[in-house]
Amino acid sequence: MAAPSMGGVSLPRGHGQVVRLPRGASLTDLAEKIGAQPAALVTALFHLGEMVTATQSVNEDTLQLLGAEIEWDIQVVSPEDEDRELLETFDLTFGDEGDEADWEARPPVVTVMGHVDHGKTKLLDAIRNTNVVAREAGGITQHIGAYQIVTELEDYERPITFIDTPGHESFTAMRARGAKVTDIVILVVAADDGVMPQTVEALNHAQAAEVPIVVAVNKIDKEGANPAKIRQQLTEYGLVAEEYGGDTMFVDVSATTRQGLDELLTAILLTADASLDLRANTEQDPQGVVIEGKLDKGRGPVATVLVQRGTLRQGDSIVAGDAYGRVRSLLDEHGNKLKEALPARPVQVVGLTSVPRAGDTFLVVEEDRVARQIADRRQARIRNAQNASMRKRISLEDLDAALKENRQLNLIIKGDNSGTVEALEEALMKIEVSDDISLRVIHRGVGGITKSDIDLALADDVIVLGFNVRAEGQATELASREGVDVRYYSVIYQAIEEIEAALKGMLKPEYEEVALGTAEVREVFRVPRIGNVAGSIVRSGTITRNSKARLVRDGVVVADNLTVESLRRFKDDVTEVRDGYECGIGLGSFNDIKIEDVIETFEMREKPRA
Repeated sequence: MAAPSMGGVSLPRGHGQVVRLPRGASLTDLAEKIGAQPAALVTALFHLGEMVTATQSVNEDTLQLLGAEIEWDIQVVSPEDEDRELLETFDLTFGDEGDEADWEARPPVVTVMGHVDHGKTKLLDAIRNTNVVAREAGGITQHIGAYQIVTELEDYERPITFIDTPGHESFTAMRARGAKVTDIVILVVAADDGVMPQTVEALNHAQAAEVPIVVAVNKIDKEGANPAKIRQQLTEYGLVAEEYGGDTMFVDVSATTRQGLDELLTAILLTADASLDLRANTEQDPQGVVIEGKLDKGRGPVATVLVQRGTLRQGDSIVAGDAYGRVRSLLDEHGNKLKEALPARPVQVVGLTSVPRAGDTFLVVEEDRVARQIADRRQARIRNAQNASMRKRISLEDLDAALKENRQLNLIIKGDNSGTVEALEEALMKIEVSDDISLRVIHRGVGGITKSDIDLALADDVIVLGFNVRAEGQATELASREGVDVRYYSVIYQAIEEIEAALKGMLKPEYEEVALGTAEVREVFRVPRIGNVAGSIVRSGTITRNSKARLVRDGVVVADNLTVESLRRFKDDVTEVRDGYECGIGLGSFNDIKIEDVIETFEMREKPRA
């Protein structure tokens, strides 16, 4: 039933009915769902103070505002539900299928979490006998790595898959993804430092994912180490050690001396055996999650994926996020070729058309055509969602100012892997400076900075950020010749600080009034060709020639925006007169001066940015 909305626009009322829309949907999409005219929805939003076109991607807040007005319960579908609905259109599902007879035991997937600089990567180094830390800027892990090691328990060889998540606070989303794909979390806490903010943050991710936790108390070889203090601190967060009557295994380790490493691996396997039923169907179509993606100069797009079910083989048609292709080769973490990858096995996949994002799901389909169609639809969905999130809401009150001046900092972000690019973009978009300054990422990608990136930067007046990558070939020459601002970073918070400073530099200067002095008028003199001069005594501060002034009479401002055009002590012209001294003050052409008036002088100073 149609009912008039604001401004006399006729719109169908929903009376609380639910309508589901994908992220970044337009008013045209909503109109199709509720049987309305797109133009009517545009008009309704206009009367609510929002300027939106019929085909423009709309963010969730605006949709909710419109839904409340026309009495529809508008629900924006989550990315997971969107993906599920997309796969259903191709008769595909994501999850375990088939007979349980096809299910086989699989290794545990372990995520290492904890506060920055508590030794997570060094601990993995010791376990894997590799040196990842040496390749990380500032010793901080800036992307996810996945590795599998083999240990022994009761004379049986048992593989364990490790995921190393970044420790810097800006990678919260990536750490959260690590918790979602994991079976067990190792919470690393330095024995000489204690529980820190990111320790608690990592613990919250693990508890939200409802996975068992094994605590590795690291650096016990250092002076001042106090493992008992760590156990006591963590009891406040619900982790009670077994020796205290709880059910959480604590293991004292040292990544430097390799003390306690065997006990840690044993604790992982015992926790897995006691708490988890780790089995997966090896016969269904392979599915899993992308751990990281990068652009390799020799091999093209390379994705590190974790197989969660099924068996991934060379030649499979694969779709990962909005990337697709045929698996040309499978490589383990050491670069060795594999024929197949079973559940819980991390492998590098070569053969994709583009670099998928960390956290994207992947699945194998029967035909390349289906893989391409799924990837294209995912790409369109992601693009719509990004357009909606980047759109700055403009109200009718702000419209005039927005038309006069649109101050926006445009960025292109290129990085060495997809997880880093995504985390950097997310951190930058959270920077808040002012309502009239906006930040927009017009392009992001994996790999070196190319000539096409510089061409795009020229077209839109863009700053190019290279994170662990450099400009290639002609791009360097073009950027130098055209004056394109290309900045290189290897540590994320340096990029955040510089971009925040750039945004603050775009702000109009803010001024504040600073009082200089006050003078009380004792006598008024008439001077030919000059006008009235106030014979005054300075009551506070300093009266300075050419300073701004106002005249106050009986507590009321009589005149503002005056200037001290002349200042004399007896017969001498002076530049300033201090507290307690008498002087003659001339306020230019303003002559309405009376005895007992107060002259206040001040200046406008630029306020420093916080």
